[in-house]
Amino acid sequence: MTSKLHNVKLHNIAARVFDAYGTLFDVNTAARSAQDALGEKWQPLAELWRAKQLQYTWLRSLTGRHTDFWQLTGDALDFAMETFHLASPALRGRLMDLYLSLSAYPEIASTLQRLKAAEIKLAILSNGTPAMLASAAASAGITNLLDAVLSVEEVQIYKPHASIYALACARFNASADRICFVSSNGWDAYSAKAFGFRVVWCNRTGQPPEHIPETPDAQIATLAELPDIVLG
Repeated sequence: MTSKLHNVKLHNIAARVFDAYGTLFDVNTAARSAQDALGEKWQPLAELWRAKQLQYTWLRSLTGRHTDFWQLTGDALDFAMETFHLASPALRGRLMDLYLSLSAYPEIASTLQRLKAAEIKLAILSNGTPAMLASAAASAGITNLLDAVLSVEEVQIYKPHASIYALACARFNASADRICFVSSNGWDAYSAKAFGFRVVWCNRTGQPPEHIPETPDAQIATLAELPDIVLG
């Protein structure tokens, strides 16, 4: 995979803002950590859990029936467990507990430390609840590297609604084109660019480009490549 959509340097940026799930934190961690109970079902369950989780965010936003991301994550897990005929309240409880301490990707801490050393403002902008995000950041040891943790619960609608992206502009008192947003979710990266952010798509799995407006400024395979784009 070519690492960048464009050979760019992003200058005049007030803050670098990161999506959380799939970008900083590996959403497969919970099911992977329960392989002793799930066996060969762990990966298909993880994939369905994540897919249904995202579907429920979009459906609840469109229907105006908001519930927080913790409840929604449990609902998605229930669907996945029912699909794979896993009727175990204890296993459900274990998987939900594991979701609060998802592993960060290996390069996350060093990348954020490098950006922080350059006196760059860093934040999370996520569908997660404040409690979920605080737990994940603490588990990953990155809490002290973040200047802000922004949750959709402030406006009670999910990405890619424009009001979510606007939270970063308000927090850093900056126009959209002075926010560098980083996401591994293609739909999120493209939607954030349409909002007006400068966007780096961390395309971890080599997915093809989305067929929605608009194209991110740069594409990378891991966040270890990010400092080359936003520093210097």
